[in-house]
Amino acid sequence: MSEDIYDEYPSLTLAKESTEQNIEPLKLGQRIKDIRSKLGITLEEASQRTGLARSTLSKIENEQISPTFQAMQKLAVGLQIDMPQLFEPPRKKAATGRRDITLSGQGKPHPTPTYEHELLATQLSNKKMMPFKSRIHAREFEAYSDWVRHDGEEFLLILSGSVRFFSEFYEPVELHEGDSVYYDANMGHMLVSTSEEDALILWVTAK
Repeated sequence: MSEDIYDEYPSLTLAKESTEQNIEPLKLGQRIKDIRSKLGITLEEASQRTGLARSTLSKIENEQISPTFQAMQKLAVGLQIDMPQLFEPPRKKAATGRRDITLSGQGKPHPTPTYEHELLATQLSNKKMMPFKSRIHAREFEAYSDWVRHDGEEFLLILSGSVRFFSEFYEPVELHEGDSVYYDANMGHMLVSTSEEDALILWVTAK
């Protein structure tokens, strides 16, 4: 493939760069900072664990100075990691090329007494998000036998109509077309339509 085609199609250039540059140069300071962040400790706590001055650690993390071998040993012991872990280069996550198109009205139907769901992107497995459209048939709080709750976080966007959004720890709120709400799905929640026609919403559940 000639180089000219990359000028014509920038997305191909990005794809080419991602395959040719999938390993970044080692930045030791950033690597140490990442390890400290994953451990959930502050610079002060890292200083106490390693015996290195807080100012020294800060300069190392910001690539202002290079750590001595002795400092590296203290870092490995204090952070409870093996020395080679400090030198592992960060890798860019390669694109998997996953894609799933759902044409209008062609989602997988999943009716319930209160909602009529249309599941989207059903060909992909092990998704981190589960998107679906729902038509809300319920018209009153009593239509539910109990709160709806499940693992993860959830986002909903009103596509048409209006709903009353009930949640376990908040007062009910009226939502209209274009309104949205993001919430912890472990918290009890439920929806009822308040518009003349059953409201249509987009729901996205994240694990």
